[in-house]
Amino acid sequence: MAPNCLNCSSSIQYNYCPNCGQKSTTHRYSIKHFIEHDFIHGVWHVDKGILYTLKQLFTRPGHGIREFVQGKRVNYFSFVTLILLLVTLSSLIAPYSHVHLADLMPKESKELMSAVEKFMAKYPKLVLIITIPIYSFFSFIWFRKTKLNFSEHLVLNSYRIIPELIIGLLMTALTVFYTNTKVLLFLYVVVVSGFGLVYSIWVYYQFFSGYNYSKKALFLRSIAVPVSYMLLSFVIGIISGIVQQMQR
Repeated sequence: MAPNCLNCSSSIQYNYCPNCGQKSTTHRYSIKHFIEHDFIHGVWHVDKGILYTLKQLFTRPGHGIREFVQGKRVNYFSFVTLILLLVTLSSLIAPYSHVHLADLMPKESKELMSAVEKFMAKYPKLVLIITIPIYSFFSFIWFRKTKLNFSEHLVLNSYRIIPELIIGLLMTALTVFYTNTKVLLFLYVVVVSGFGLVYSIWVYYQFFSGYNYSKKALFLRSIAVPVSYMLLSFVIGIISGIVQQMQR
């Protein structure tokens, strides 16, 4: 039992904090906690705080996620539940969409696409979820001085993709009513992709600002995480393309 509440720092002696009501068993993240609590709990139970959580993610994402990781969780909505809700909503809307990501690409580009690139174009939201452990690996490497474990980086990057999923959901909804591929391509490249890059840097900069990095180091490392992912994707795309050409 923790001597002080991780949410409000009040002294606790029983199962719940007398000041804010958070459980006294709230502790640091681990792989066991990630699977047993967040995954199972996130699938079968809906917590309070969805509007509060979304407000935090769009106004002070890095600070909010850091507070959650450090134990201030009583007001937050489960990241697993949020991701599942957004993916489910997107899946329900997708059949009515008249334009998909692959449709926005020129015919010549489609023919040159590797199998990996085609999969990414066909299932962009699934790919976004798959990137969570990859981004977590890079944030773990670039910010290893923080001594955060890998599970805590998984939590960070799980919350990080939620606004991107929301923007993607809005794009999917737009394609139900709007079919101008040139405008949609512009929106995807500039708004969706641009938002994802800028938002990621913002999240990392805020989140790790509480770990004694200089502003310059913090900014460069925050950029390094998404850039590392883009370089990895580029290399995988080249290798996949070479393998595909050799098999023809």
